[in-house]
Amino acid sequence: MPTTTRKRPNNNVPKVGPSEAGKLPPQAPELEDSVLGALMIEKEAYATVADLLRPETFYKDQNRLVFEAIRALAAKDQPIDILSVAEKLKNQGTLEQAGGALYISELTRRVASTAHLRYHAQIVAQKATARDLIAMAAQIEESAYDETQDVDELMQHAEASIFEISQRAQKRDVTQIDPVIEEAFERMRKASKNEGNISGVPSGFKELDKITSGWQKSDLIIIAARPAMGKTAFVLSMAKNMAVNYKRPVAMFSLEMSNVQLVNRLIMNVCEIEGDKIKNGKFTNQEWNQLEHKVNELQGAPIYVDDTPSLSVFELRSKARKLVREKKVELIIIDYLQLMNATGMNFGSREQEISIISRNLKALAKELDIPIIALSQLNRNVESRTGVEGKTPQLSDLRESGAIEQDADMVCFIHRPEYYHLYNDEKTGKDLRGLGQIIVAKHRNGATDSIWLRFRNKFAKFQNEDETWDDRDLTPLPSAGEVTINSRMGGFNSLPESEGATLQQDAAPF
Repeated sequence: MPTTTRKRPNNNVPKVGPSEAGKLPPQAPELEDSVLGALMIEKEAYATVADLLRPETFYKDQNRLVFEAIRALAAKDQPIDILSVAEKLKNQGTLEQAGGALYISELTRRVASTAHLRYHAQIVAQKATARDLIAMAAQIEESAYDETQDVDELMQHAEASIFEISQRAQKRDVTQIDPVIEEAFERMRKASKNEGNISGVPSGFKELDKITSGWQKSDLIIIAARPAMGKTAFVLSMAKNMAVNYKRPVAMFSLEMSNVQLVNRLIMNVCEIEGDKIKNGKFTNQEWNQLEHKVNELQGAPIYVDDTPSLSVFELRSKARKLVREKKVELIIIDYLQLMNATGMNFGSREQEISIISRNLKALAKELDIPIIALSQLNRNVESRTGVEGKTPQLSDLRESGAIEQDADMVCFIHRPEYYHLYNDEKTGKDLRGLGQIIVAKHRNGATDSIWLRFRNKFAKFQNEDETWDDRDLTPLPSAGEVTINSRMGGFNSLPESEGATLQQDAAPF
């Protein structure tokens, strides 16, 4: 059976010409001439419109060339006038294509006033955006008729193209500081009325909330760990605290687990029933009663889950906007960042794609004005180090660390020394069994620190260290002459050294 090669959509948007219906593309040639003329008359004019215009913004080919020359002069801080622009074009060998010296001098004569320069430039830019949309729509229409084209890939490309156009067109004006001060004071007033000085979305972990004052609006928070440290358990414990205890709507995008698996983990967490029993349904009468009683806490909780596999950052953007608009979601969790993609765009490497994803997550948090928490993997450097301090994660351990560390407002690590058979802190003598350390390694708007939480392994649950817990959760300390092996769920068994037992790392994210 012959194989069909799928064509990738062409990312180069063609220049728009007259439509089949005889319509001319959106354009404003008189305003283009006036804007260029003003740039060659007014000394400070270029700085006024530099953020709005690109050579592609101009519909007329001559005007594109003229603006390219103006931009090149401005980049070198050289004077911009009729003579300098003509000379620049002459040096580039494009003077005649740009209409010659006569055309350039005529541009300045078409300027009635430079008072409305920015307004005129905005109209020119809007016409260019309209042409980009027309060209993109025509390209998508042509691809949609091609039966060899993969429809899912085409949709991803269309979404990426619209996003790219919207980002180019999105310009924010400079704001005078007074209204910003008022908004800052209003947030302070609201924070002062909250219990425990929590100004953001509370995690439910008291010591962590003291450091963060809750997860703050517009922040991108990265929570990273090696496999089996409890990343998913940690964010599910938080989601339960936020939605059930504080009635704050939360959305979770799980790229690894299905919705049912995710909810099973939540049921384990809330009902404190072991995972094996949740899967096989072998409950005692007491456990059935416990399940039916405690699961009511989750009924009606404002937790929204999405298990779309290989989610693209552009799909996430549209879904997140809808969740915030319709469900009033106050925080989004993504499990996990390395499973996302930026389909529809071309990249030289996976690191570049991760960079685009993290940058877009930060932009989305800012746009929606909510915190976004993204889980992330760490590289294997941790495994090669020894001792309690050696096994503690560092910022340099982040996979594709450059982009993620740069874009994040906060980076937190989850570290369970017990997983590496480290049961006591040699400095403090602290018993580390059943504990997980949350390390705030980067905090753009506050202090860095670390706190300890209780980790209930068999229930995949984190809780405050001083909360009640069953000491039977503790791992027995190994006897002399024995080593311990990690089980699938991160627990420990003992085997005699003589039987050749070896340390095994669980590779599955937990």
